[in-house]
Amino acid sequence: MRTRCHPGSCPGPARGGEDTRQRTQPGQAPVNGLLPVRIAADRVRELNALRGDPDEVRARLSEHIPLRRYGEPEEFGWAAAFVLSPAASHITGAMIPVDGGAISSI
Repeated sequence: MRTRCHPGSCPGPARGGEDTRQRTQPGQAPVNGLLPVRIAADRVRELNALRGDPDEVRARLSEHIPLRRYGEPEEFGWAAAFVLSPAASHITGAMIPVDGGAISSI
């Protein structure tokens, strides 16, 4: 039985037990993933609103993130740009959290 987690805080494929290194063959593009947790996007604000005042929910949930704040969409974009850039050409099979340290604190 799979464990359910709250929308916006689930580490996605990392919980699925899939090993991305097994899916990468010689000569193929690297296979990596990003694991966003609390990113300050419109959809996350909508999800927060389901739990009460979105600003209060954000403040309360931010207390559980080691950096004490939600990530900005630009920060997620920078991580994605890096993983897709030549600078990351030798990285494969990585699941990279973009979470302010939240996953290790769960």
